[in-house]
Amino acid sequence: MLSILELERKVVKTDLCTNCGACQGMCPYWRSYEGRTFVDYECDRKEGRCKYFCPRMPADVDGLLKQFFDEGDIVPQLGAVKELYLTRAADPEIRAKAQHGGTVTALVELALQEGFIDAAVLSKAGEGDGATLDPAGCLVTDPAEVRKCGGSSFQIPPTMATLNEALKDDVYKKIGVVGTPCKTLAAYKMMSKPFDDNDNNADNIGMVFGLFCGWGLDWKGMEAFGDAAHVDILPSKFHRMDLDDKQVDLDDVLPLVRENCNYCYDMTAEFADVSVGGARSSEGWDVDKGWNQLIVRTEKGRKLVELAREKGVLEFREFGGGDAKAAAMDKLKNAAASKKAKAVSALTDKYGDLGYLEPSKDAFKDYIK
Repeated sequence: MLSILELERKVVKTDLCTNCGACQGMCPYWRSYEGRTFVDYECDRKEGRCKYFCPRMPADVDGLLKQFFDEGDIVPQLGAVKELYLTRAADPEIRAKAQHGGTVTALVELALQEGFIDAAVLSKAGEGDGATLDPAGCLVTDPAEVRKCGGSSFQIPPTMATLNEALKDDVYKKIGVVGTPCKTLAAYKMMSKPFDDNDNNADNIGMVFGLFCGWGLDWKGMEAFGDAAHVDILPSKFHRMDLDDKQVDLDDVLPLVRENCNYCYDMTAEFADVSVGGARSSEGWDVDKGWNQLIVRTEKGRKLVELAREKGVLEFREFGGGDAKAAAMDKLKNAAASKKAKAVSALTDKYGDLGYLEPSKDAFKDYIK
């Protein structure tokens, strides 16, 4: 079967497509509109990059993890973990726009300034001052432009299309990528170079910054809540989403969760140099609000984070006394394991097997009921 038809049949038409954009930007046949990916024309390639780069096509994700990360660092629930920190941007201007502590914005800005990367693929809100509606991928080369992309949108724009376009041009040799777990997995599938002679310059991916993610929301449905400059999902006990000063009961939000998110096994963006999410410590939300959890996964990520500490770009906070850090790690493991179990259950119900995770069945056997 032609790659484009196989991808459409197995991913797009079965609600597995995440709209990450990994199939776009290399050729004119795949496009995206309002959070949905579609085929414009048919391509005659039997082994196309679109199929192999897609994060929802079958791949040995466990083998991929062991290929790129130190096996001794791999935690079954979380991927590679060299260190876990609580951090936030030292610059209050960055924090003011951030969903939580602005750690990602601060690190990407520093990475550009210090030559870790020479460009960054980010997501930016649509026209106006809001952060929630019509985000799009953008390529940034000026560190001063990074903070304009701060904040979070729970819509999923096809950011990887922007990466593919930048790679195709072969101008930038160390491109940084910021993305949710589906996007970071796509980046590492690209870096695994499944084609010997047609990898779209994947060696030019310089660093990957992962974002913790529970789910994304339907684009059209989000319009009902209006635009906002700041969006946040609070800890589960609050059961709400905040859009600026507006509080929305989570029961009104959950029907908008994209179907494909039910099949995602990865909460913490395991394929990344560093991964960042909202802080969750034993000290509670009043203390954690405005801080991030930061997982360092690679040596390159460690060097950037230590430079951020040295230069005062990030502020670091202790987890608390006693075994508080171990408790925070256990809490993170449990949350990540819960997402894996739900994804395995949903995939098994849909396919009778693990679907795109089937090549890594042994790694997910503990989550199969």
